[in-house]
Amino acid sequence: MSKSKGNKRREMDVMKLMMSDYEVHLTDETKTTDFDVKLHGPKDSLYEGGSWKVHVTLPDDYPFKSPSIGFVNRIYHPNVDKKSGSVCLDVINQTWSPMFELVNVFDTFLPQLLRYPNPSDPLNDAAASLLMKNAEMYRIKVKEYVSTYASQSIEMGDEEGDSDVSDMSDIE
Repeated sequence: MSKSKGNKRREMDVMKLMMSDYEVHLTDETKTTDFDVKLHGPKDSLYEGGSWKVHVTLPDDYPFKSPSIGFVNRIYHPNVDKKSGSVCLDVINQTWSPMFELVNVFDTFLPQLLRYPNPSDPLNDAAASLLMKNAEMYRIKVKEYVSTYASQSIEMGDEEGDSDVSDMSDIE
């Protein structure tokens, strides 16, 4: 596939995402490789009622290589890195296929990850351990994070002081 066809596919996927129900903000209006998407917690999940800014970076060889996905505001989840917000998601990281589109990531893959965490393949060991040892305390901790970090209005533009973003090293 030529570079221009790859760019067309990337632009088409980003456009489909922008035309869907998702709020999308391009980091650089001249490029479709870096952008943020507002994700609402799935209905009937511990994350229901929360809103997250999810940063997406598309590699040069997209769609043959998977996008990089990371939560910008804090989320308590075994498969999300506590410090960087990076997502550990098999479909995205290992079994990605050019048949998938960006809309699939937000309609299916991320909601499934939030509904069904996988503590046996963690990026956040503390969350995985708590989920396996005490599901009720895990539920309380998730709800606390949703209330504290994902219940306020999420600004999708470029904001200077994002105090609840990425560096979560002070939270256990």
